[in-house]
Amino acid sequence: MAKDEYREFRLVGTRPDRPDGLDKVTGRARYGADMTAPGMLWGAVVRSPHAHARIVKIDTSKAEALEGVKAVVTRADLPTGLTGEDWDLQENTLAGERALYDGHAVAAVAATSALIAQEAARLVEVDYEVLPHVTDVDAAMAPDAPVIREGAADPTVPEGMHPNVVKYFAFDHGDVEAGFAQADLVMERTYKTEATHQGYIEPHACLGQLGSDGKGEMWVCTQGQWFIRRMCAAVVGIEAAQLRVTPSEIGGGFGGKTTIFMEPLSLALSRKAGGRPVKIVMSRSEVLRATGPTASASMDVKIGMKKDGTITAGKATFRMQGGAFPGAPVDMALYCAFAPYKMPAVECEGFDVLANRPKCAAYRAPGSPMGAFAVESLLDEMCRKLGIDPMDMRMKNAVREGDRAAYGPKFGSIGLVEVLEATRAHPNLSIPLGLNQGRGIASGYWFNHGGETSVSMAISEDGTAQVSVGTPDIGGSRASIALMTAETLGIPYEDVRVNVVETGALGVNEPTHGSRATFASGKAAVEAAQHAIKEMCRRAAAEWGIEPEAVEWVDGAAQPAGPNAGKFPPMTIAEIAGKMGSTGGPISGHHESVPGGVGESFGCHVVDVEVDPETGGVKILRYLVVQDAGRAIHPSYVEGQYQGGAAQGIGWALNEGYIYGEDGRLQNPVFLDYRVPVASDLPMIDTVIVEVPNPGHPYGVRGVGETGITPPLPAIANAIQAATGARLTELPMNPPRVLAAIKAAKAG
Repeated sequence: MAKDEYREFRLVGTRPDRPDGLDKVTGRARYGADMTAPGMLWGAVVRSPHAHARIVKIDTSKAEALEGVKAVVTRADLPTGLTGEDWDLQENTLAGERALYDGHAVAAVAATSALIAQEAARLVEVDYEVLPHVTDVDAAMAPDAPVIREGAADPTVPEGMHPNVVKYFAFDHGDVEAGFAQADLVMERTYKTEATHQGYIEPHACLGQLGSDGKGEMWVCTQGQWFIRRMCAAVVGIEAAQLRVTPSEIGGGFGGKTTIFMEPLSLALSRKAGGRPVKIVMSRSEVLRATGPTASASMDVKIGMKKDGTITAGKATFRMQGGAFPGAPVDMALYCAFAPYKMPAVECEGFDVLANRPKCAAYRAPGSPMGAFAVESLLDEMCRKLGIDPMDMRMKNAVREGDRAAYGPKFGSIGLVEVLEATRAHPNLSIPLGLNQGRGIASGYWFNHGGETSVSMAISEDGTAQVSVGTPDIGGSRASIALMTAETLGIPYEDVRVNVVETGALGVNEPTHGSRATFASGKAAVEAAQHAIKEMCRRAAAEWGIEPEAVEWVDGAAQPAGPNAGKFPPMTIAEIAGKMGSTGGPISGHHESVPGGVGESFGCHVVDVEVDPETGGVKILRYLVVQDAGRAIHPSYVEGQYQGGAAQGIGWALNEGYIYGEDGRLQNPVFLDYRVPVASDLPMIDTVIVEVPNPGHPYGVRGVGETGITPPLPAIANAIQAATGARLTELPMNPPRVLAAIKAAKAG
């Protein structure tokens, strides 16, 4: 599909009701905690109250003696010998020699009721030797920082680094020092962001069963049932093929449900309890203390700029902690940080650092919001010093098709320029601002992802279609895939049912992450539909006595491709399906691949704020999201993704953040204290869908779920400076921090 090609479709681009909507609004949909099974036991987890401690002894005798308790497991009940990521997963599931963070699981129990299980967990006695801890990323790199895990560093780490530094990333191109010498203004700043949680409504929940024969089943709220299967099988020591995982409906994930936390414990407890199924549902406190938030970051950025706004060079050093295990998204943060701009010279390095915090997980464009906060904040400050309009600067330096990205590869078809043009044309930019009000602008970027994908489609006897996909629906993908399938087959949207299936029904599918579901599963569904169409054309040709190549598919029916092929009335999909039992049997289509052609996504956000100069409180007056969707298959759900990313970014910028005390314990482990935005915190979020079709997808799709959380952090910081003259470089920008910055700015 050419970049400027914009075709009109019969269904794609319309806004029908989502097929799972009725189940969800009536309570019929089954989420993780809704699953039950005959003979089910309830699980509860014993967690460390210390940030870092040696486990001297675990006494489970009192818990085991409690009536109704059927199993207690510790690390001794899990296999030994795991290495690499498998060992990390197992260590995070149940601590071995040491508890590495507040909330780290050390034991688990299963009992005949939830109350008995909770009481049994309290009866498990653990003797700890408390050890020194560190929770700040910069402090964790200091020479005197306590060592969290000896020997965890990989070979990329330069000699002489603290053992808490476990990975090192670096890339560069061009002559950075020459670029700075050409600049009229060179500025350097340090920025810090705190870890934030995805804040999904549904806590983690699972039901697991594992028999003595080594075969098991799981029902779990997850973004990726195949990942859960592989990880859980490794942790408990069984073959992945012996475990079947069925995903429930999911009450939010945003990347946080692509990995495991307590899920293997249900299997370990079940095995020890004679194969009875075990259900575990986390409390909100457990979710915040012991499941993966994003990383916290400390970032140094230096940029050179000419008087006309041309960027001459950029340098970035990012330090990120991802908890007590490797995996902070520092590499992706660096890749995304300068991505919207043509950069003749770039030098980037990053450090993945251990700290006494829970193992981090993905959170919507992992790493990109932090990198954008640093780079976009500094660019805005430089524009102010040079008297340059921030939109003009972005247009001047915006990457276009064929430009080399700051992190290396050349961009294909991209829509950043179109996004910026649409932003500049929006009426929000011309609304007058009042006293203590300011406007901020920022850009953002995400790569998007393809990943292992398998889809199967079956034509029913009545001519309807059943599509089986392996990507859980976390944002309306059932509707999007149904629209594309119906468009391809030429049948009504209501005649397509999309089913999210368990691991035994398809080949491996990567999770719904990386903004891949509509792109990858949608592309595979279209290919599967084309496969079925080819077969239906072949059957029509056989009935007509002509060659299959002489038959074409038009508006849901097979017909002769031209007058030379013969004069036969079109044969509809229902007619072909109705007699498929006598013409060769079932008609289906399949497609398995790792799809290429992923289309990158750029966005631009504009926010107006009002700051109370006496309290430091920030009110969002209006908010605009402009982003390239490639092609909006279902515009309502695209808009919802844009608005959701903005809302989460607003929370991250203004209120959200993990607060650890001097003892290393989390101080805000409930939503009363960990403050996500509520309706009164947010304005109506305006959206503009830019559509520069992605040539790598039959309907032009680019993933849209992640880019939207990237610009809010710097856009709000830029708006606060416009309103107050105070530049904040640390998140969250809560009232005390804003007030202190205002006072500091006034003091000079």
